[in-house]
Amino acid sequence: MFSKILVAVDLADTDPTPKGIAQAVELATASGGSLRLVNIQPLLPATFMEYVPADFDAEQEKRASLALQDIVGAVKMPKERLSGVVRVGGIYHEILAEAAEWGADLIVVGSHRPVVSDYLLGSNAKTIVRHALCSVLVVRP
Repeated sequence: MFSKILVAVDLADTDPTPKGIAQAVELATASGGSLRLVNIQPLLPATFMEYVPADFDAEQEKRASLALQDIVGAVKMPKERLSGVVRVGGIYHEILAEAAEWGADLIVVGSHRPVVSDYLLGSNAKTIVRHALCSVLVVRP
């Protein structure tokens, strides 16, 4: 089955258990695989930099790392097969890059019910599905 499963975690989601974690844990447990949770923090546009503290990016990444570690700590899996990472940049670009660098053979992403703007602008899940070099599981609520 799958030996390395990457799960995209949206820390802005209000659900206490991020979408896809339960499915990813089930697949990883069944196959004896590893699980990596990844959160992507967006880059702040340069035009806003004068309005935020100088250490804004570092603080944002630190808060995200702490929140992600809380989620990782709650996952019921052997800790040696579980990890978390925070990356900064474009969401789908960084997820695909992390999957390639880590050697993931499955990416799990949560998605929401599409609205008209998704059809016009596209979604991160759609782009990940289209460009991933491995299998992708899209989990809806």
